[in-house]
Amino acid sequence: MKISTKGRYAIRLLVDLAEHQDNGYVSLKDIAARQEISKKYLEQIVSILNRPDILRTSHGQNGGYRLAKSASTYTVGDILRITEGGLGPVACIEDEINQCERAKNCATLSIWTELYRIICEYLDSITIQDILDKQRENYEYDFMI
Repeated sequence: MKISTKGRYAIRLLVDLAEHQDNGYVSLKDIAARQEISKKYLEQIVSILNRPDILRTSHGQNGGYRLAKSASTYTVGDILRITEGGLGPVACIEDEINQCERAKNCATLSIWTELYRIICEYLDSITIQDILDKQRENYEYDFMI
């Protein structure tokens, strides 16, 4: 499985919003400048994430975006499922009931099933707040004398 730029940038977008949550609504122009991502591409990502449970939007002069909930409630796994369409290393294991006609006799199915479980478990254990905390921790040790 390879995560696209859309998925990676969506995570960066949400981390940026979490970092600037106290500033009210944040413009895509500001996020684009800080993250070095084109505003046009961020607009595409926002259109995918623009759901009541993910983002709040405000129009007008001080408009922009902000997180709908606490940064600790968004997992990397959830965001990647929205932007990437799924996390499965092979298509046949993403359905609740495996639709593959070879599933009963597939020698490799257990490998893909276990890999999928590990991927989901890991990505669902990381929140946007965890990423922000780690980033802040790294800044604490980044100083010059």
